[in-house]
Amino acid sequence: MLDTKFFLSLKNKNYIKSLDLIKKAYDFSKSKHAGQYRDDGKDYFTHPIEVAEILSNMGLDSPSIITALLHDVVEDSAVTIQDIKKLFGVEISKLVDGVTKLTKIELKFGLAQAENFRKLLISSSDDIRVLLVKLADRLHNIRTIEGIKDKRRQIKICTETLEIYVPLAERLGIIGIQSELEEKCFSVINNETRNSIQKRLDSIYSEDKINIPLIIKEIKKIAFDKKIFVEISGRKKTCYSIWKKMQTKKVGMDNLSDIMAFRIIVKKKEDCYKLLSLLHQNYTAIMGRFKDYISAPKRNGYQSLHTGLIGPKKTKIEIQIRTYEMDEFAENGVAAHWMYKNGTKFKEGIKFKWVRELLQIIEESNHPNEFLEHTKLEMYNDQVFCFTPKGNIINLPVHATAIDFAYAVHSELGNAAVGAKINNKVRLLTSELKNGDQVKILTSSNGYPDPNWLDNCITGKAKSSIRRFIRNKEVEEYKQLGTSLLRNEYKQKNKKLNFKELKKIIEKYELLDVDELLIEIGKGNIFSSEVIKSIYPENKYFNVFRKKPFIKKIFNNKKNDLNINGAIPGMAIHYAHCCSPLPGDRIVGIVTSGKGITVHSLDCFSLEKFHDTPERWLDISWEREKDILYRGKLIAVLMNEPGSLADVTRIISSINGNISNLQVVNRDINFYKFTIDLEVENLSHLNEIIAALRLSDFVESVEREKS
Repeated sequence: MLDTKFFLSLKNKNYIKSLDLIKKAYDFSKSKHAGQYRDDGKDYFTHPIEVAEILSNMGLDSPSIITALLHDVVEDSAVTIQDIKKLFGVEISKLVDGVTKLTKIELKFGLAQAENFRKLLISSSDDIRVLLVKLADRLHNIRTIEGIKDKRRQIKICTETLEIYVPLAERLGIIGIQSELEEKCFSVINNETRNSIQKRLDSIYSEDKINIPLIIKEIKKIAFDKKIFVEISGRKKTCYSIWKKMQTKKVGMDNLSDIMAFRIIVKKKEDCYKLLSLLHQNYTAIMGRFKDYISAPKRNGYQSLHTGLIGPKKTKIEIQIRTYEMDEFAENGVAAHWMYKNGTKFKEGIKFKWVRELLQIIEESNHPNEFLEHTKLEMYNDQVFCFTPKGNIINLPVHATAIDFAYAVHSELGNAAVGAKINNKVRLLTSELKNGDQVKILTSSNGYPDPNWLDNCITGKAKSSIRRFIRNKEVEEYKQLGTSLLRNEYKQKNKKLNFKELKKIIEKYELLDVDELLIEIGKGNIFSSEVIKSIYPENKYFNVFRKKPFIKKIFNNKKNDLNINGAIPGMAIHYAHCCSPLPGDRIVGIVTSGKGITVHSLDCFSLEKFHDTPERWLDISWEREKDILYRGKLIAVLMNEPGSLADVTRIISSINGNISNLQVVNRDINFYKFTIDLEVENLSHLNEIIAALRLSDFVESVEREKS
């Protein structure tokens, strides 16, 4: 039997033309959900009806209503999207598919939450109706949350709703859904606090019960005298909004000045400003409380004038002034301007610019947590309105800097920025912007983002663009470094670098291409010597810089073949990695349980922790043996110029040193800082290399790294 109440409400809302198709969806959904029940024991089909009712109250089109009726059918029965397509057409099948995909996403906390948030926005960006159906679905689930007996599950769902769905409802301007979700979730998560705030509100409102009609009457008289037609209603603040302000401002309820709020509806936009002027003439305005969201709407399209007054009866009140159209949008957001029912497509103009911006962040974010961080910043901050030199308005979050401004205009402008003119004065790019600032970004063809900018910008677009540039630059630098190291290794083997040869060993390292191999070499994850050995295994022990071929005996930590005088026979001997002692260093042995003897330089900082155990110290010294190479480490600062690294590797090779690893530890526009691991004969050999490097025009400084 048809739900007469449901269909009667649809007739009253002008869905008559689509009523047959809606009835078809109604019957189909009811049959597929037959025998299914919700957590509270009620027939499951009550849920899709309620979701459809919510959307019809918002004035959405008939495809949205049909999607609401069918939104759980694919998930909860054997029905497929193809079945929906055959029965109800392509448009509705796409909408149902979008909602089904969102439903399948199991929202969790941590990394999973970030990844799911990404999927949620990607899925909803193609057709905003998908997201509206999902919001209505979540709203009904929250309305019936008491049906879930597990309190922990209730709290999880409500926390998830505040994190994910409330901000999206806010950005879509659907304040009605936003407020209801907030209040209900707040009562589940922190009912004690909510009840405490509610009692205080009830007390305040009971005290002002007599004043409210008097205040409304007095304001109406002021408007009537100037022939401005108004509708006025006293608006109660929600407990959640009060709690949020208390948290943000870190004050108690008694210090909040806008517990009393009045909404004034006028016929025309010019009446908003006329009435505002009259109220400011008759009452004392509270400084800093005026906001003009009509000339500069919020990013979700919200428009209204806000002001704080010491009103009638010396009461602190908040006033909101708007037209009927603005008020409708304030309640229902994007649904207030819906045009599908008129047979034309919904205009996704400036109101949905944020969707495109978020999609750009998705593309540029390297990690799900980055994305969540960026999008939360975009969604929760209030805004400042700044101007380009041509007078275009750029909306930014409060505390945004000129860096944020540059990237808001265009990513390429941000990447080339070197300074800013704010109100015709040259300022730092890190300067914080204020409402009304005119900003001109100064650029240079040689400009590029500074990694420190990440600490001085707050918008997701700026942060993601900077990180993307840095990542791309690092990859290119690692590739150049890897090429240089490999070319030098080939040169040592008296061969010329051949990129075609490198393709033969790509599969061995499980890489995609030669570029990725060069990048891994540059990062130090693959040694260039290993690559040469893979290509020319027959020459892997050959060193062309020695006067005659020889076999290198590399020090092995696990064998007792070191020539150390004074060591205990039979005990394993190890070099200490903290100081990397070399023949020529004064050394001492430390007996370590389970490891044998560890050899330290006598000036090693690590020896302090053995100060109270002198019985573990051994007096040892070096005994020279030919053809043993030892490991040493250098810290070198090189000029950022072409040929600098090549000159360093040439000098080291010419003095018979062998680079086993090289890694960039820091870089800026002028210098690179490297750690260089070497195989040398002794301390004198290492000092000879250091002295030769210091003579290079490319080397700013070079030191031995010991601790």
